[in-house]
Parts: sequence; structure tokens; C-alpha cells
Amino acid sequence: MFIGHFGFGFGGKWVARRVSLGTLFLAAQFIDLLWPTLLLVGLETVRISPGITSVTPLDFTHYPISHSLVSVVVWAVLFSAVYFFIRRFTIGAVVCGVLVLSHWLLDFVTHRADLPLAPMSNLRVGLGLWNHPTAAFVVEMLVFGVGVLLYVRSTRASDRSGTVGLWALVAFLLVVHMGNIFGPPPPSEKAIAWVSQTQWILVVWAYWLDRHREVRHV
Repeated sequence: MFIGHFGFGFGGKWVARRVSLGTLFLAAQFIDLLWPTLLLVGLETVRISPGITSVTPLDFTHYPISHSLVSVVVWAVLFSAVYFFIRRFTIGAVVCGVLVLSHWLLDFVTHRADLPLAPMSNLRVGLGLWNHPTAAFVVEMLVFGVGVLLYVRSTRASDRSGTVGLWALVAFLLVVHMGNIFGPPPPSEKAIAWVSQTQWILVVWAYWLDRHREVRHV
């Protein structure tokens, strides 16, 4: 699951229109932004195993801090609390917390049984939608499409940058998504960690974009 997480971020604007798209992206991708740093410092591990699923060659061997259910609930509460402390916007804080948690739930649907329930638990879960590539592609694209539609219905461009920037972002995410599916396996585990850090660019892009769009009031 990649582009579907961003779909949830886009869709969050429908519920919490005062929250910047950058913050919504940050929440929806929070644990995947945390994960590569934990890889680089050796606290979590991944292995490249082509064929392990029909969609991705990544074998997520150890990632309890970023991706166990208990840890994600903690991250969701902390993210929500920090947002509320800074912005004093209850609905926004709740939506941000839900988006952090949604990442694990979407991963639960797509991953094979590699998601730990708790940091010290050996029990791992996952419904394995990645073993059905056509269904996985349709589900993820549907989630992304609905999210973008909700964002478009929640905002309007205040200048040309607000229009061009949005559709450029959508196109870029689609290109990256296709590359993830159809491209060659990454050259090394360290390369995965460094490339994954570039997702911060998408968060910054979303913050910039949201400043060029205005909320549509219901």
C-alpha cells in the first residue's frame, strides 16, 4: 500500500478542512516516514526477496516500533495530542490520529502476515491482498481516486499554482506508484531507506499546495 495512504490524506480534508494537506499527508504516512530512519539506525530491518508477494519484493522482517498495532496506536495518540496542543482544533486532532491509525489498517489488508500486533509479540497478521495483484491495484486506485475527489470537492484553487500543483502532485504519485509495482527490485536495503526518506518532499509539496487552495464552505 502506497498511493492509498495518500488517498486517505487527501480525503481527510473533507472532514477537517482547517487542517493543511501537508499535515494530513504527514499523519497518513507517519509510520512510513518513521520506518526508513529506524532502518538506517538498525532498529528495524527489511530484506529484498523477489517473489515473496505478487506486488512487492520487500520482506518486512522486523519493524515493531513503527508498524506493530500497539505502537501505531501510541503514535496516533501522540500525533493527535501534539496537533491539538499546537492548533487547539479538536476535529483536526481526531482526524490526524485516525489517519495515523488508518495506515496500519490499510497495511493489514494488503500485507501478508508480517504485521506484528505488539513490539514484543511474535504474532503477525495480514490479509495478503498483495498476493492478488489485480485486486490490490483496483482497491488502491479506488481509495486514491475517492480521496482526491473529496479533496477537490473540499477546496478550490486560489491561483494557477493551486490547479497545476494539485494535478502535478496527483500525476507524480501515480508515476511513483507504477514504478513501485512494475519497476525492478531496489538494489539494497540501505537504498530502500534513503529513497523512502524522499517522501518528506511530498509532505512539503502538500503544505505548499494547500496555501494555493482555499476551503469550499459547505
